[in-house]
Amino acid sequence: MPTNNFVESSFWNFDALFVPQQHPARDVQDTFFVSDPAEATSFPPDYLERVRTVHSKGGYGSAGYNTEWSEAETRKNILRTHTTAVSARMLYKLAQQKEFTPAKYFSIDRVFRNENLDATHLAEFHQIEGVVADYDLSLGHLIGILHAFFNKLGITKLRFKPAYNPYTEPSMEVFSYHEGLKKWVEVGNSGVFRPEMLLPMGLPENVSVIAWGLSLERPTMIKYGVDNIRDLVGHKVDLQMVQANPICRLDK
Repeated sequence: MPTNNFVESSFWNFDALFVPQQHPARDVQDTFFVSDPAEATSFPPDYLERVRTVHSKGGYGSAGYNTEWSEAETRKNILRTHTTAVSARMLYKLAQQKEFTPAKYFSIDRVFRNENLDATHLAEFHQIEGVVADYDLSLGHLIGILHAFFNKLGITKLRFKPAYNPYTEPSMEVFSYHEGLKKWVEVGNSGVFRPEMLLPMGLPENVSVIAWGLSLERPTMIKYGVDNIRDLVGHKVDLQMVQANPICRLDK
């Protein structure tokens, strides 16, 4: 996926994903807002109106949020909080095809959140994003993909926990056990995209989309026994460690 824009509009980062405008993730305590340019100006007008309607009045079998929906709010520019904003753009583009064709999208790139820094949290980190759009996909397919992905990395201790996301239902948090920290660490989030997100885009009703957003740094910590995420990213990284280790470390 083309993830080269770190600055994103609130429309694609939140509203297109059916995140309510009153959600705490949209507060300054969680998100970095851009002051110049402060607003985005270009949106697909018909799609924007469908998003406005499903938020404020409902539709597609949903009651929506039944709250006021502000275009000024959706225009606000931010440092993207997840690459799922790019997934939304790609799925909207897919929906504009005359005939739907199954698709897969993947990316690894940087995201930004106004986090308190500690051993497992950074304000700037990398997200591994995956999206699969096809007919008759289920949560079982998603679990199978995640198991296969982590097994390839040599990470076999996984747990899945039911969760709430505004844009997926069902939703799962993904945990893996960190031997050094002696605890289960969240390594990602996942789920099946909701109809309130997909149908306003124009995707067929019988198309399902499974998706996952995983941390890059936390699985790296687990695989290589790193106890502090700041030893991998940021100004505290030991440059000697970087120079002394090979660029790519593959298991035989």
